[in-house]
Amino acid sequence: MSLQGKQIIGFALSAEGEGTFQAFNPTTGEKLPTRFYRATRNELEQAAQKAQDAFQIYRKKSGIEKAAFLEKIAEEIENIGDELVQMATAETGLPAGRIQGERGRTTGQLRLFAQLLREGSWVNARIEGALPDRQPLPRVDIRMMQRSLGPVGVFGASNFPLAFSVAGGDTASALAAGCPVIVKAHSAHPGTSELVGQAIQQAAQKSEMPDGVFSLLHGSGTEIGAGLVQHPYIKAIGFTGSYQGGMALFHLAANRPEPIPVYAEMGSTNPVFVLPQIMKEKGEAIAQQFAASVTLGVGQFCTNPGMLIANKTEDYSQFLGNLETQFQNAAGGVMLTQGIQTAYLNGIAKHSEDEKVSIVAEGNEATGFTAVKPVLFKTDAQAIAENHNLSEEIFGPTSVLVEANSKEELLKIAQNLEGHLTATIHGTPEELLEYADLVDLLEQKVGRLLINGFPTGVEVCHAMTHGGPFPASSDSRSTSVGTAAIYRFTRPVSYQNFPEGLLPDELKDANPLNIWRLVNGEFQK
Repeated sequence: MSLQGKQIIGFALSAEGEGTFQAFNPTTGEKLPTRFYRATRNELEQAAQKAQDAFQIYRKKSGIEKAAFLEKIAEEIENIGDELVQMATAETGLPAGRIQGERGRTTGQLRLFAQLLREGSWVNARIEGALPDRQPLPRVDIRMMQRSLGPVGVFGASNFPLAFSVAGGDTASALAAGCPVIVKAHSAHPGTSELVGQAIQQAAQKSEMPDGVFSLLHGSGTEIGAGLVQHPYIKAIGFTGSYQGGMALFHLAANRPEPIPVYAEMGSTNPVFVLPQIMKEKGEAIAQQFAASVTLGVGQFCTNPGMLIANKTEDYSQFLGNLETQFQNAAGGVMLTQGIQTAYLNGIAKHSEDEKVSIVAEGNEATGFTAVKPVLFKTDAQAIAENHNLSEEIFGPTSVLVEANSKEELLKIAQNLEGHLTATIHGTPEELLEYADLVDLLEQKVGRLLINGFPTGVEVCHAMTHGGPFPASSDSRSTSVGTAAIYRFTRPVSYQNFPEGLLPDELKDANPLNIWRLVNGEFQK
């Protein structure tokens, strides 16, 4: 594939805009050669109109047809080959192995949604048969299932150029739900976005999907991004990024004449609690694994742990020493963009200026234009309670060690936490029972609770929740990873007194799709 630098509007390419921009290599500091046109409002209007027209056709596609489309997207992405890996590494500074793994995750989640569609029971079909003889009033026949919402706008993430971008989880789940997608490409990796966008375009044509089922636009968030959120044909938004960006989209969507949902994943500190006995038994291993989790991907994952809470027991000094050693030996790396690097350095400087915060250890310097080094800070429970900024995420390879003087103080820290994507507890079997109240507290604060592990590494599966109470995400009832993400882009529709011939196959008496349904209160096929 060759880069065009143009908008992908359904099955067409467009370059109406006069303004252009170039991607940036964060390792060398050089601009990459391809110039990308910024989308115009007219091109946005074209994409939206095509998406609306496509929705009338695509919403009626069978699960088998949509599954074949998703599988063809995965195949076309794989067919790009090394060109995709080379482009993504040049635009992000991420190593080839990371990009190859992320490509596998991207195609894997597309195929997982295809599997969900082929099985079919995800529609949550419910049937309540008529009871004409019921007293004092008869009951009519009522049936219900999930239906697609409408065209969806997706914003590509900076930190996952494949898995949370053009063909990432938001796009995969929206397409699986039966919704056309317009992606606003992230300006940090436009070439990677275009290659994947071309793959989706080809897959749509080869699968005989309607023109407009997918479009890709380049441009600024303040113009094209805002215009996408505010367009009346758009019925939902998927976003992964900063709190400021997510909330800006949320308010735009809420203030529309017809408000729409914004599913924004906005970051998290992902606190890790280490209980006294396991610190004594496995403190060295926990320190090593914690440092590795904090610095994985130069700390540019949504789930890197940005806070560690531990009691100051008699074994604490040794644990602190182990943490210091691990962070001193940790390698720095190149961040994705200059903006991310600047925000990281500003966050480090702000913590360093706080009199109640000290630096435990700094990692090794790295080479590269946007390089940074890991930093581990230390503070206490009182400082965390008094200064909310200390518990906020600094996106990058840093974390804050919070010293607690008692179990009660540790529980108080947990009680005062805001919403996060994850929380982790390290403890022996006996300790976990003793700290059951800690589990109860954290269950109310996060979307995923871990025991004796680390949050980096989000499994793409049917049981995963990647989301959490505000401000981790804008809607704690949803997930952006795993097949349950499909429900962000559907709504329930009930059919009352419908003749058999007008019912969707999922709700017909004969159950031609052989799916699980709730019939008069009992699940059956």
